[in-house]
Amino acid sequence: MSHPPLHVAVIGAGIGGLTTATALRRLGIDVDVYEQAPALGEIGAGIHLAPNGSRLLARLGLGTPLHAAAVQPAAMEVRALDTGAVLVRQPMGKLWADRFDGPHYTLHRADLHALLAAQVPAAHIHLGRRAVAVTEDTGGVTIDFADGTACRSDVAVGADGVHSVLRRALAGPERPVFSGSAAIRAVVPADDVTGLPANTLLTWTGPAGRLLAHPVRSHRAWAFVAVVPDPRAAGDSWSRTADLSALRAAFTDAEPAARTLVEAATEAGHWSLYDRQPLPRWSTARTTLLGDAAHPMLPHHGQGASQAVEDAVALATCLARRGDGPNAPAAALARYENLRLAHTSRVRENSLGGGSERLSTPPGAPDAPRAGIGQLVRDVALAQSYDVEADLAARV
Repeated sequence: MSHPPLHVAVIGAGIGGLTTATALRRLGIDVDVYEQAPALGEIGAGIHLAPNGSRLLARLGLGTPLHAAAVQPAAMEVRALDTGAVLVRQPMGKLWADRFDGPHYTLHRADLHALLAAQVPAAHIHLGRRAVAVTEDTGGVTIDFADGTACRSDVAVGADGVHSVLRRALAGPERPVFSGSAAIRAVVPADDVTGLPANTLLTWTGPAGRLLAHPVRSHRAWAFVAVVPDPRAAGDSWSRTADLSALRAAFTDAEPAARTLVEAATEAGHWSLYDRQPLPRWSTARTTLLGDAAHPMLPHHGQGASQAVEDAVALATCLARRGDGPNAPAAALARYENLRLAHTSRVRENSLGGGSERLSTPPGAPDAPRAGIGQLVRDVALAQSYDVEADLAARV
């Protein structure tokens, strides 16, 4: 079925925004991406791309370059932070890929970002364009930028994080709940931390916190995140610089391999962890949200990137299947919201005290990780086995 032409403006050229543009273009929909930064780039951190995200990127034709840029861990190991003793080992690799119909990857965020950016012609990515206002009418959307320019589109998509101008318009003032913890993130050369098992997800756990590490960049580097108590709520910026001396002090009593990993960092980012309640709605007749702009969640599930990829594919499919007439975009956005809001709310709920939180070692409970690994696998299975395209097909 042919439809009248549709133009989509995506605000934000992160992983969610660029995946959206890629998926829309594959379905024949005209799209432009507007990014406030003066150059494309991503924060230097490692990420997980779970099977529910990797299988969708493979269907978009990115399976081969994605596999080349990433690492597919063979196993997950939980170790005692003080002694390094292996508490539990969970096989992954092909076993995981067969179970969840797709590989679980670890990779550098910048590598995934570059792969996605290469799918969108440069002429359709507009840099240095910070959205300051979005005005909707019956015929479309006007986006005003800080530099005095503006653009007009049929649909606008907010893919620019929790401080998105579209999110603020929908949600109004928000009071996020501080978790009391921070994620300190860094990437170090593999040559500086020799001795770690090259194809393994590692979690060191103890009463004072957790240290999670995984190989990236085809094993040329290790990315780590330390989840530690945060003495004060300082806002949920992803780009705040961490205090390396405080980070190292937090792991002074750690076993040598963990301590060496932390001490190898020459810079790190400090991310105070905040939770937000799900929004009651994401969409109007001509605007919608995706990724962190729609459903920010704590990182303990490792689902941030994969949920954004799911959003992108779902939104593109709903827009491609729109009907005719002036209300067609509104109906498509309503279908997208109905599908995604409920699912992402469940994933967010499971991230509260779930995922890697199951591997914590509270005082007086040294065996907690052994008991928690089974529940962790059950936690992640709910998200990783979900196929958004199959769900969309079942709803036709």
